[in-house]
Amino acid sequence: MDYTEFKDQIIEDLKERFAEHGTDMDISINTVEKLNQSYEAITVKPVGESIGVNMPVSKFYDQLEDGKDYSDIVDKMVDVIEKGLENKPDIDTGTLTDYSQMKDKLAMEVVSSKTNAEMLDKIPHENIEDMAVVYRFILQSDEEGRASILVTNQMMDTMGITHDQLRQDALENAPKIKPLVISGMSEVMMELVGVEQAEMMGIVPVDPKDEQMFVATVPDKVHGAGVLAYNDFLEQAAERAGGDFFIIPSSIHELLIVPDNGQMDLSSLESMVKEVNATQVAPEDKLTDSVYHYDSKEKIFELGEKFVERQALQNAREEYDSDKEMRDSLDEKSSVLGDLEAKKEETARAPKKETVDRGTKSKGGEAI
Repeated sequence: MDYTEFKDQIIEDLKERFAEHGTDMDISINTVEKLNQSYEAITVKPVGESIGVNMPVSKFYDQLEDGKDYSDIVDKMVDVIEKGLENKPDIDTGTLTDYSQMKDKLAMEVVSSKTNAEMLDKIPHENIEDMAVVYRFILQSDEEGRASILVTNQMMDTMGITHDQLRQDALENAPKIKPLVISGMSEVMMELVGVEQAEMMGIVPVDPKDEQMFVATVPDKVHGAGVLAYNDFLEQAAERAGGDFFIIPSSIHELLIVPDNGQMDLSSLESMVKEVNATQVAPEDKLTDSVYHYDSKEKIFELGEKFVERQALQNAREEYDSDKEMRDSLDEKSSVLGDLEAKKEETARAPKKETVDRGTKSKGGEAI
């Protein structure tokens, strides 16, 4: 069957399956708009309830295309739906429009401005270079699952709040519910593979001052790149990096901090980001292909290419100033020499005075 036939058939069969268990379900096909991706989903909700389960239709149709038996696909979907409804967060839907009860759940995320341009028109955000800071209410985030709501312009209007109020509350609250975590790469690797395996691989703890890369994220490692928007993130990162640093957007979940100590240059880092994004990062998790730089002395966060341009301009100005001092010194010497030459020429051109005859004078013919 083709994709359209699959959608129609799966809705009919899912309704029949749940009816057999005495459960009446609302089942429909909807477009789910999410940051970094939008997809066509089968939405399943118990009749009369507002919270249900979304499943991407294409994921299950691809299984059919790969040869999986249709009845097995239906069984799998029923299982996913039942588990999803069983583990759904216990949410009082009446509180969802009450900002006084929701603001303590505010967090921030960072996404690509270009990838999400159309959706950003509908949601409050701030631009940071080619990225955008967006806001989300975290309803649940634990081992059982994660539930959240992206803040939209319409939601702000319903709650009766301004963009400025939303931003200020998020800046205060996000670091509390999703605190910044900065770890050395050696520490992260040991945590991933385990101490014993790390020792076998030759991975050993590194003195923090000798670390060449750090990872910035949040405890649950979900949308950890949002720490970039925290008030004190850049200062804390600079302290760990020992001064200026580059930022590599590993994904929407974490950032890599690379000290600007001459070990890595912008071109190498940009090549690394593009290769990793193309081969190892899922499209829905990608942030950007850009590399960023923080100047800890000037307190400037910018795209790496802007930093290089600014640095080149600064070097040119310093060189110009140095040359100007030399030119001014030479001009001053030339002026003095010129004055002396002018005086010499003036003296040479001046008319000579008449010579006084101091020979013997006579008085009455006698010498005196």
